[in-house]
Amino acid sequence: MSTARHSHEDLIAHLTRTTSLGRGEAARVVAEVVAYFSESVEEYVRRRHGEMKSRGLTNDQIFPGIAAELSERRVAAPELSLRQLRRIVYG
Repeated sequence: MSTARHSHEDLIAHLTRTTSLGRGEAARVVAEVVAYFSESVEEYVRRRHGEMKSRGLTNDQIFPGIAAELSERRVAAPELSLRQLRRIVYG
């Protein structure tokens, strides 16, 4: 058993007790959530920019939205200006 999986055994057990998820499903959900919150700020900004762009939003709509989302992340990212967000995406 990997260290990552072992470190979340209590959470996996909790999910199997309190939901209809089986052990394997609960472990996959936990792994997915851990991976989601393990993204660096740069990875998150690039991913969200691509998702929002694919929905037809403009950069003038996207960057303020991303800035607001970053403040709500589980481990809050540093506050980034719209220019810094653009530099992450476009270099």
